[in-house]
Amino acid sequence: MDVVVIGASGTIGKAIVQEALKRKHEVTAAVRNPESVGLQHERLQVVRADVLDPASVAAAVAGHGEIISAFGPDPGQENDLLRAADSLIEGLQQAGVERLIIVGGAGSLKTESGEWLMDTAGFPEELRPLAAAHAHAYEIYRGSELDYTYISPPAAIVPGRRTGMFRIGLDRLITDENGESSISVEDFAAAVVDELEEGNFSRERFTVAY
Repeated sequence: MDVVVIGASGTIGKAIVQEALKRKHEVTAAVRNPESVGLQHERLQVVRADVLDPASVAAAVAGHGEIISAFGPDPGQENDLLRAADSLIEGLQQAGVERLIIVGGAGSLKTESGEWLMDTAGFPEELRPLAAAHAHAYEIYRGSELDYTYISPPAAIVPGRRTGMFRIGLDRLITDENGESSISVEDFAAAVVDELEEGNFSRERFTVAY
């Protein structure tokens, strides 16, 4: 499969690229700074692209069938998530590409109380603007005509190891027997590439956790 990974220089983006390469996919890493990818592989191509510029997005994805966005904004630039959502939709439409998998946020997942995670008492106040921007961006994708899949991480996602063992849910936060909600970056990347290959959640959101 031939896939473009936008935002491939971030922690999650790099893990997705590595997972896709391990599974023998052809990967194009689309980033603002090609040197930031730091990976070399015979099936990896690195191109310069600006996710906030629809024309740049269109040029990067033209001729490809599957697109993954792992774009994350710089600190204090949460509204770039909304700009990126609009730009991706317009850019993919210009290029005639319909399939988009988005790495999103966890803040709008429902908890056992029925509240969004970002509305619960223990949610870090400093993360609320980012969580709210992710929630707004999700609504932008839902209103598009793209064949999108929005993947929300659990409450905590940290570098670790790949086990290939995790649970899958839809709009509700997944927790373990201790009430913890977490996954490794490596297993989250595996879930993203699973969706790339299997396409089980067309025009839906899902989440994964241990």
